[in-house]
Amino acid sequence: MSIKYRCGFKYQLALDYMVQTGVIRDKKKEKIICTDYVTLFTDGQMLIRKGFAWDGASSIARDTRTIMRGSLIHDALYSLLRTGKLDMKWREQSDMELWKACCEDGMWRLRAWWVHRAVRKFAKFAALPENHKEILEAP
Repeated sequence: MSIKYRCGFKYQLALDYMVQTGVIRDKKKEKIICTDYVTLFTDGQMLIRKGFAWDGASSIARDTRTIMRGSLIHDALYSLLRTGKLDMKWREQSDMELWKACCEDGMWRLRAWWVHRAVRKFAKFAALPENHKEILEAP
């Protein structure tokens, strides 16, 4: 019997996490976005469920305590962008959520600025549907 899995993740959320984001959508025109691991309410509240997997900091950025929450929030929002559940117009705000969380968690402002600039310049590919992590099978 084979297994199905995805690769490319380093961390897995141990408990549900709720955060207020700036992704505030028109509740008359938009619906709550709900996936197996992420729920985004129209008022910007986002619930990331236990078991959500993410890769922490990307590229040359190091995984430190001051980037972990921001990378979680950012990766959860990007998962919604990548699956087309959240319109691509929210990518810039998703990147701002990373910067905001990093600053709130004590990251030096200069480092937070560099992290933000890097995702603005180089991370668009990660939000595109063609980069959805494929399901692999073994054996």
